[in-house]
Amino acid sequence: MSHLLWKTLVLSPVVLGVTVLVSARAIATEVAGSSEDIKAKTAQTEAPMSSDASTFIQTEQPKVNQLLVAQKTDDNQVLEEVNRYSTEGKNQNSLSQVTSVSQFSDVQPTDWAFQALQSLVERYGCIAGYPNSTYRGNRALTRYEFAAGLNACLDRVNELIATATADLVTKQDLATLQRLQEEFSAELATLRGRVDAVEARTAELEANQFSTTTKLVGEAIFAVSDIFGGNTGDANNTVFQDRVRLDLQTSFTGKDVLHTRLAAGNALAFNQVDNAGVPINTAEGTQTFQIGSSVNNSVNIDWLAYYVPIGPVEAYFAATGGIHSDYVATNNPYFEDFDGGNGALSSFASESPIYRIGGGAGAALTIPFSSGGSFFKPSSLTVGYLASNANNPGANQGLLEGNYAALGQLNFSVGDRLAIAATYVHGYHGAGGGNLFDLGGGLGSANRVVGTNQANTLSTLSASSSNSYGIEAAFRPSDKLSISGFVSYHDISGFGAGDDYEAWSYGLGVALPDFGKKGNVLGIFAGAEPYSFNRPGFVGNDIPYHFEGFYKYRVSDNISITPGVIWLTSPGQSSANDDAIIGTLRTTFTF
Repeated sequence: MSHLLWKTLVLSPVVLGVTVLVSARAIATEVAGSSEDIKAKTAQTEAPMSSDASTFIQTEQPKVNQLLVAQKTDDNQVLEEVNRYSTEGKNQNSLSQVTSVSQFSDVQPTDWAFQALQSLVERYGCIAGYPNSTYRGNRALTRYEFAAGLNACLDRVNELIATATADLVTKQDLATLQRLQEEFSAELATLRGRVDAVEARTAELEANQFSTTTKLVGEAIFAVSDIFGGNTGDANNTVFQDRVRLDLQTSFTGKDVLHTRLAAGNALAFNQVDNAGVPINTAEGTQTFQIGSSVNNSVNIDWLAYYVPIGPVEAYFAATGGIHSDYVATNNPYFEDFDGGNGALSSFASESPIYRIGGGAGAALTIPFSSGGSFFKPSSLTVGYLASNANNPGANQGLLEGNYAALGQLNFSVGDRLAIAATYVHGYHGAGGGNLFDLGGGLGSANRVVGTNQANTLSTLSASSSNSYGIEAAFRPSDKLSISGFVSYHDISGFGAGDDYEAWSYGLGVALPDFGKKGNVLGIFAGAEPYSFNRPGFVGNDIPYHFEGFYKYRVSDNISITPGVIWLTSPGQSSANDDAIIGTLRTTFTF
């Protein structure tokens, strides 16, 4: 019974369609039939009629005063009139049932009731037309005509309901279902118990989940590495190093993200030695998993930052561990992975050294331009400020008085294949020593992550300021090839005598994504790590070239294995030193 009621409800729109359609005709402008003054609105009318054959016919309508408010008609007379119109519809020579509303020459898709008429004709098949292939939708009709048309469509509805319910379930089917239920009662009870257990466990998890706003993104790196070449090879052994990062990502609005990252590791860079057996104080060949290592696997918060959109502007706020590549485009796809385990092996190949100047706490804004970009018009502007010792209230320290690096970058996006950036970084480095590419190590820090000793070392007696300029570009001629590169120039002005120097760096990389398998990457990178010539007190004026090749093999969505080689020429900017070759097998787990 409920199934029959449902079928009736499903087909009931036809009743509404007929009502709308014929009501519109009833209030439409009446077409004059003759030149006589017909004050009582009686005329010889061509009436659209419907019957079981679903046709419209032409008939001689009796002259009935249509102001039926003043005329009293009993129920029997009304029924007789309706039946008479329906009977006449069967006996007249009318147009056969049309199958498409397009067969009506006077019906246009722009007519306001077109969809209703189309449904009645093509879906329900209870409306036809006149013998001359017209519908005459603007013609008036009487209530009898309306009742006859509605009656025909209701008959059609009953036919459809009868057809739809002809194949309903029988008593034999119900008996079969009951027998099957009894036969598999044990299995059904077991299944019901399992469902109840799953629901209980789900409720428990929902009640005791860590957070509704926070998710955990983790990365663990296992790396086996060694270095070969002359005294450097003899001074180092094969190592097995690790680093783990656990990033708690919290969103409060769905558009913002708070990163609270915990890190631990035991990775150290290799010690390079010159031909005289003296250590070379250089950061050449430093690998990404060796950055931010706590040496003894102690856990610390190495990054705390918040990203939030402010209107069209993307804002970035770092409380600790902020670096410029956190918020600005480095244009080095497939090589950069934020010093993670799925990009290049070395810190040099992962991004331009200009982004390694300074770091710590601060803020940044990326402002888009709605008109888009080109070679001569930037698509966005990024500005940022990071202070290395923002938490220290001491003299020549803090957010504004200590070491800092302020960045400005114009980003040019030409289509979706070419990206170019022009970068400027101004840094202040207080007296007490330190390194230019210190990644926010701060005053007196021994931390350096890229480049030679000559390019890094700052004056210990007086403060210095640096002005660095860089160009970064990435070109993707196809989905299987990416070419990227950078060049940077650094002008350091010391406030003491002989403290001024200049440094250069450049590199070019070619990446083949999905090489051999989807998710794999073959990368080749070459360039010169940051170097400086003719600095008093430093030995070596050769260019330290860096060549690197790696192949990231994707084992699964969460595991990748990356074998790679780094070849360093003229370590310490001296061709007298033997070349160094670093071999690494890196395995990265992400979760």
